Amino acid sequence: MTATQVSAQEFFRAAYENRYTWDKNFPGYTADVTYKHGDKVFAGKVCVNANLKAEVFDVEDEQATQALNNQLWEIAIHRIRRTFEETHGANTFRYGATDETGAVEILMGGKAEGDRYKVRNNEVCLVHRHIHSVVVTINTFSSHDTGEGYLSHTYDSVYHDPKTGEQKGGRSEFEDEYEKVGDYVILNRRVIRTEADDRVHTQEFIFSNIKLLEPTAE
Repeated sequence: MTATQVSAQEFFRAAYENRYTWDKNFPGYTADVTYKHGDKVFAGKVCVNANLKAEVFDVEDEQATQALNNQLWEIAIHRIRRTFEETHGANTFRYGATDETGAVEILMGGKAEGDRYKVRNNEVCLVHRHIHSVVVTINTFSSHDTGEGYLSHTYDSVYHDPKTGEQKGGRSEFEDEYEKVGDYVILNRRVIRTEADDRVHTQEFIFSNIKLLEPTAE
């Protein structure tokens, strides 16, 4: 079946529903964490509860704690399972161009007017979204198949001013690795390389000794 035989909405929905997410029984987890930023190394513990709220323990440095909290929030927000209607019910979809790699552009209307995506092999490989006062563009270069949906493995992100188109900050490259803990696939390492001030700044987050929390009785 070629993409043109299904509506843009159904084509995009299939890729959306192919993402790996945690189900409603996800109990949360604890982990040891090592955070490396340049030549500084911080160690501590983290907890992500069943509501995907995160806490950082035993890290004395405020900036390191904030960086860890930001990453845990980023990790969790992308694993929340929301129906297609909950996320995209107020949007419309139409086909754009197909690039040389076979990625098909999906142009958004309605609430998400101006946003666009690309889908290749039933995976979203480009996100171009207006979020608050910036436009974020994310290209995914490789992915990890969990058997229950895909996870991004290598990707980049860059921010622009929505009015002027001017780039804000440096381009960041990400590399994510995962492990299966019980029934769930959880990130155990993320490396972020950001270009800024004619230098590449590297951050590495290593999560080890990952243990699921005991499910709370209903």
